[in-house]
Amino acid sequence: MLIIVGLSGCAQTQDAELHAVTGPKNVDYTEVDATADQEGNANDPIEGFNRWMWDVNYDILDPYVARPVSVGYVTYIPSPIRKGISNFLANLDEPSSVINNAIMGNGDKALMHFNRFWINTVFGIGGLIDIASAAEIDKLDNKEFGDALGNHGVGHGAYVMIPAYGPATVRDAANFVDGFYLPLSYLGFVPSFGKWLFEGMESRAALVSQEALLENSPDPYALTRSAYLQRQDYKAEIDSDEETLEDELFLEDFMDEIDAE
Repeated sequence: MLIIVGLSGCAQTQDAELHAVTGPKNVDYTEVDATADQEGNANDPIEGFNRWMWDVNYDILDPYVARPVSVGYVTYIPSPIRKGISNFLANLDEPSSVINNAIMGNGDKALMHFNRFWINTVFGIGGLIDIASAAEIDKLDNKEFGDALGNHGVGHGAYVMIPAYGPATVRDAANFVDGFYLPLSYLGFVPSFGKWLFEGMESRAALVSQEALLENSPDPYALTRSAYLQRQDYKAEIDSDEETLEDELFLEDFMDEIDAE
């Protein structure tokens, strides 16, 4: 953990200057494209490798593996079964979100995650049915430990494009801490991989209509990098400015599509 904080801290000052944003807030993606190279210099020390890996993910793994598998999953698996799986997997993240929101000082949000967890676990057959939403307890964004670190001033650190996964930063490595909390601590490698796979298929298939966003960009790699860093700042709640729900969902959907690669 000290290594993660130390490496991330090296870029903290530049991160604060270049990415002092909390989310999409009227993001003009044309402008994001135009300024992406300047932003990337402070966070992308291995850009050559990252661009090569981007080509592998975007031009090979996504069109020939991730996209067809994801579209096939949502096409042939009945919706009630998929919904139950999605609800169950999302419920597993609620306890870690309780802790991470508490670390960030979000007492109200932590309580909402806690209530969602016990209500859906007890009355929703282990989380298969989202009873909490029916009871008007809104589902909030999952908070990871890396978000809590960012909220307390830890910078992104180096930006990395991971094979078959997508964008990440050094700070994201701290998210392994969430695996120590119940019930995630009971998941071994295979169940954890299955959770990531099912969630990724749902996100990737649902966002086929947004593929034109990348295809029409003059530099899809730079656009993805800038959007990802902005999204991470938003999740960390670095600035308390409120964002519109429409803009928040737009950027969240965009990054879910990239993560699914």
